[in-house]
Amino acid sequence: MTAGPTILATGPWTPEQVTYTWLDEPYEAAPEATAAADAEIQRLKDRDSPSHDGVATRLAAHRVDDDGALHLDLEPVRWALRLLPGGAARSMTGQCVVRDHEGRWLAGRRAAWVATWAGRWSLGAGGAVDPGESPMRTLERELDEEWGVAAERIDGLSLVLLPNDLVMFVGIAWLAPGAEVDRDPEHDAHEWWPADVDAWPAHAEPTLRGLARAVQGLT
Repeated sequence: MTAGPTILATGPWTPEQVTYTWLDEPYEAAPEATAAADAEIQRLKDRDSPSHDGVATRLAAHRVDDDGALHLDLEPVRWALRLLPGGAARSMTGQCVVRDHEGRWLAGRRAAWVATWAGRWSLGAGGAVDPGESPMRTLERELDEEWGVAAERIDGLSLVLLPNDLVMFVGIAWLAPGAEVDRDPEHDAHEWWPADVDAWPAHAEPTLRGLARAVQGLT
């Protein structure tokens, strides 16, 4: 049986309730992981996908204080390690689920040329946490970069460890009435899915339905 995600901490959190300490010493992966990451980067180059490597952010530790606030210890990590199927080294990514004032869910189909989730549908906006960046800022930045829109409100919802050892910081952005999205080239289509998850189209993957229901449970 395949292991599912592990919930490390749950909110909700306001932006002020998510703090972090940046540790300057970079994480050093095992030699075999480094070699595997090199191979993954070459694989991306071979299919003409973005193959830039660089420095990303790793979750070294976390705690939830007595007042419910979340504090993270973050450190530099090689970005390419997140490409390893079973060894992402706790690299951090932000996932910003987006809903409009009617409760509908923003879904986008990833273009065929992108490095991850090519040709698949995803909810909202997402991407790596930049070095020295709060994950709450990641949600705001990715929303602007991918959809060209600012949220009326953004809350942090959960810190999740995925089976591939990637850490996902999940949040939700609520858009104001009349807000319009302008998708970036990383998406080749987008749709507004109904507020009722059971009414979603057939191409909505079970993992997305599960994510939406988990979000509903925290908001």
